[in-house]
Formats: sequence, C-alpha cells, structure tokens
Amino acid sequence: MMRESVQAEVQMNFLVSEELSFRIPVELRYETDDPYAVRMTFHLPGDTPVTWAFSRDLLVGGVAGPTGDGDVHIGPTGPGRRADLGIRLQVGQERAFFLVGSAPVVAFLDRTDRLVPLGDEQKYGDCEGDLDSALSDILAEAEENAG
Repeated sequence: MMRESVQAEVQMNFLVSEELSFRIPVELRYETDDPYAVRMTFHLPGDTPVTWAFSRDLLVGGVAGPTGDGDVHIGPTGPGRRADLGIRLQVGQERAFFLVGSAPVVAFLDRTDRLVPLGDEQKYGDCEGDLDSALSDILAEAEENAG
C-alpha cells in the first residue's frame, strides 16, 4: 500500500506564563502507515523543532471536551464550537501550554478521516503484521529457552 499523508500548518500561541506568550508555527501530520497517530512538530524560535506523537482519537476527543492523561491533555478553552483548543504537554515537572483555534484542527482531522476513516485504522499501516511477527518471535524464543 502506498504511504499517504495529510499535513497542515497552524499558528499556535505558546503560553510561557500569564504575562508572556508568542505565536509559533506548528506542523500537523498524519500518515497512513501509522494510522492511529497524529504528529505535531513545534517550531520554537531559536530551537530545534520538537515533534510529539499521540493518538488521533485523543485529538478528536479534545475538540469535543477535555481529554487526556499522562503527558498530553487537550480540551476546549470555552463553550461552543468557536472555542480555542488548549494543548498541555508535560515531561516530568516541565509543562508547555499551547492555544490553537479549533477550526484549523477540525479541518485537519476531517482530512485525516477522509484518508483513513475513524475506526478503520486496523486496515492500514503495518500494525497487524508487525504485532504478529513480534509475537511469533517472542513465542519461538520462549520455546527455545524452555527446551
């Protein structure tokens, strides 16, 4: 199967503190060979771009209401369809908070859904083949070690 992708660049506000924020370009990327994941590449000024990958379902859910656990939390910042999305990323005690208009994110998700409909991810990518072969390898190794 040919690898296909959807990309979009959006402007996000990076909230450094209550007093300081700045706009940065963020690339959204979705590929059929990793159909469960969305990647966001943050282009911070004077820094190497940073890419985060997380579940497409998490981003879809975050448009409708607060969602996420662990390192990524996404949710609308106010009521209604026009609310911005807040995205909080965390590594250890370090946190970064971003705001983005929901419209470009919804448009991006709509394009991903046309490429791989939500719920049909298992039909794309190499997920099953990789899992099957990895499981076979593990079982073969366990048999060798047991014998």
